[in-house]
Amino acid sequence: MLKIEHLTKVYKGGKKAVDDLSLEVAAGEIYGFIGHNGAGKTTTIKAAVGILDFEGGDIFIDGHSVKREPMACKAVTAYIPDNPDLYDHLTGIQYLNFVGDVFAVEGGLRRQRIAKYGDRLELTANLGDPISSYSHGMKQKLAIISALIHAPKLLVLDEPMVGLDPSAAFHLKQIMKELCAQGSTIFFSTHVLEVAEKLCDKIAIIKEGRLVVSGPTHEVIGQSSLEDVFLELIDHE
Repeated sequence: MLKIEHLTKVYKGGKKAVDDLSLEVAAGEIYGFIGHNGAGKTTTIKAAVGILDFEGGDIFIDGHSVKREPMACKAVTAYIPDNPDLYDHLTGIQYLNFVGDVFAVEGGLRRQRIAKYGDRLELTANLGDPISSYSHGMKQKLAIISALIHAPKLLVLDEPMVGLDPSAAFHLKQIMKELCAQGSTIFFSTHVLEVAEKLCDKIAIIKEGRLVVSGPTHEVIGQSSLEDVFLELIDHE
């Protein structure tokens, strides 16, 4: 579902934010993307969802090139950044309907999904309020609901648990599992190693723009914990 081939991204001054990165995420997988701040996680994610251009390699979503067929890629993808930038002058429900219009989601199906995820994330009662009145956590919940409106084949999340209360974080993890059981694919970065260890089918660890290790979670961890493996790899790479 997501294939990154020799991705290279160079910023001004010649700094390589991502250096010849390759990995594959199969349909139905929850794939964790782990690394310190500045390791290249967000750059990779923004390149995958079409926000950042890149100098080398290519990225494919459901067989379509992000560079050559961006609309085909975006039609089946949803992206949730770590700090959602929403339209503050709209109400929550107006924003969700706007996103539903963008993806041409039929009215009945749209209302069903908004009700389902709004209730689970405990935001339904606030959907009539302006987004400007929302806390960071409420904005994160709204972004999650908006990402699920068109039932994306690929859901890309950058630190999705940041700002969520424990109940919402629990429900988001349950929703992620349910989506993958139905055939969707999830690629997400996180600093919460315990979440990655329990939730992910596969894991990739990145350092200074380069892939350190990737594979099934149980193989990467072995008899240790993800925290131990991560710290050992990062310190000794």
